[in-house]
Amino acid sequence: MVGVKPKDMVPSAAVKFFGAGTAACIADLVTFPLDTAKVRLQIQGESQKAAGGGAVKYRGVFGTITTMVRTEGPRSLYNGLVAGLQRQMSFASVRIGLYDSMKQFYTRGTESAGIVTRLMAGCTTGAMAVAFAQPTDVVKVRFQAQVRLADGGRRYNSTLDAYKTIARDEGVRGLWKGTAPNITRNAIVNCAELVTYDMIKELILKYDLMTDNLPCHFTAAFGAGFCTTVVASPVDVVKTRFMNSGTGQYSSAVGCALTMLKNEGPTAFYKGFMPSFLRLGSWNIVMFVTYEQIKRGMTRAQQYWESPF
Repeated sequence: MVGVKPKDMVPSAAVKFFGAGTAACIADLVTFPLDTAKVRLQIQGESQKAAGGGAVKYRGVFGTITTMVRTEGPRSLYNGLVAGLQRQMSFASVRIGLYDSMKQFYTRGTESAGIVTRLMAGCTTGAMAVAFAQPTDVVKVRFQAQVRLADGGRRYNSTLDAYKTIARDEGVRGLWKGTAPNITRNAIVNCAELVTYDMIKELILKYDLMTDNLPCHFTAAFGAGFCTTVVASPVDVVKTRFMNSGTGQYSSAVGCALTMLKNEGPTAFYKGFMPSFLRLGSWNIVMFVTYEQIKRGMTRAQQYWESPF
């Protein structure tokens, strides 16, 4: 990321890797109910069709959260949290923590990185992260989408049970279900999120609008969250529907998208937009602000450890 002064000690790759995963986990803890509401809204048309129609069950972000708390209890808002934290610790560490290293790789160690280089770095780390952490994402989405059955049972009883059940019923490939749309989604998300944050922060510092501190990080993160939601929502909806689908329900991610377009119209691709924005906006703010502070704190600690006097 931009904003490091020459006299400052540059955070190491290990600091960025660990800091990104930790910051992402903190952001997930804060915003997870919004993410669960987003998933429920995104699969709503699909669920109604499977049930033979009927009234809309969820209306809006806070209506969804209220309905879930009333019908399933407050804990339902954190369905899949364990898998979510597993995902962020492995996923964000790669896609965010290695972003600067990948920029340097493409620029061959120089400090000047153009928009194309940043986009390439974002796409690369996003794809790498998905290939590594896809099973955790599949389990997280399945948990968030599951509704308590009439007899009180659930589709999966625990995170470990979900991994075992999916592998047993759908094969090991089931744990990597939706990898293609997820790579597409995360290439888009990573580019929109990291590149937008990077560029907004760089412009703020270049024109001395703010110092490299919390207000600057907040503003850049908010802008990155909005841009990311607008660009990534259609792919995110397809990814969620496809990963939550049963065996044989959709032939492919493209088939899923075409089915959505045919049955629900183009607006289906922006289902759950408001919770997506609330979640991505708040997630970006918490994550980037925390990430910057962790990087700064760990770098100072490392500097003090190496030169205590």
